[in-house]
Amino acid sequence: MDKDKELAIARKGRHIGIVIAVTMAVWLAMNLFIGPALELTTRHALLFDLAALAGFIYAGVNIFQLWRMRQDSQG
Repeated sequence: MDKDKELAIARKGRHIGIVIAVTMAVWLAMNLFIGPALELTTRHALLFDLAALAGFIYAGVNIFQLWRMRQDSQG
């Protein structure tokens, strides 16, 4: 495996980790602290849940792409 592919795989892995961590942190903050402080309705909570779900689906698609990249690079 050449150095460029290794760097691309590492970069994509870091990107996925950041997306998952930020999505989870924002979702927790909105549901535990910001939402109750602003007295938001359950519709808003559902909106935050769906946004978090979209973030996790995005991360899942990227994990699959990363897996394919690793499979292709191994031969």
